[in-house]
Amino acid sequence: MLKPELLQFLYELSQNNHRDWFEKNKKRYEETVKKPFEEFIGQLMGAMREYEPNFKVGPKECIHRIYRDTRFSANKTPYKTHVSAILTPNGRKSMHLPGYYFHLEFGNLMLGGGAYSLEKEPLAKIRTAIAQDPESFHALIEAPDFVSNFGELKGDKNKVLQAPFKEMAQKEPLIFNKQFYFMTETDPEICLKPDFTQYVAEQFRAAKDLNHFLRAALA
Repeated sequence: MLKPELLQFLYELSQNNHRDWFEKNKKRYEETVKKPFEEFIGQLMGAMREYEPNFKVGPKECIHRIYRDTRFSANKTPYKTHVSAILTPNGRKSMHLPGYYFHLEFGNLMLGGGAYSLEKEPLAKIRTAIAQDPESFHALIEAPDFVSNFGELKGDKNKVLQAPFKEMAQKEPLIFNKQFYFMTETDPEICLKPDFTQYVAEQFRAAKDLNHFLRAALA
């Protein structure tokens, strides 16, 4: 179970995002944030194993580092003010595969996933799979559990499509999407409840059939 000290540390970091403060509080970070979050992700992956049995990596391979890459960013603050993890068959090494995303910061909890960063060839495969079986795809994104947990499918769209997708999109507008992801935001303090791990696992379960469809399209 996650504790208030984790949220407190993330809040303080957001107010003191510089190396001097972090180095002075590094031991506290490791004890109240890094270790508890790693344990939580391990428990979450265990709870998800029933519907994602092919997730073979451990939590360390799924958790993002707190250190920011500032080389190509206008934001030069050195640390992320959230903890996050990408849950895919091979963790961060398979971020191109549809999976699940967990993001916790002071003031917000984000749960989501799907296919977010798609190169040209994988995107074409997903568009083709949708065009070949739009009924099955809509059944997944209109399923009551999916809608109640995540609302509608999200994603940026292309304004112009090349053939043959231009013709397909006249019948199925979602083919204009260049991303196929889902996301919900809620009160972060629910992370302090004893059943939080199961809560997140059940949220993600509502999207597992969609993720399986998207992964099958990329196989």
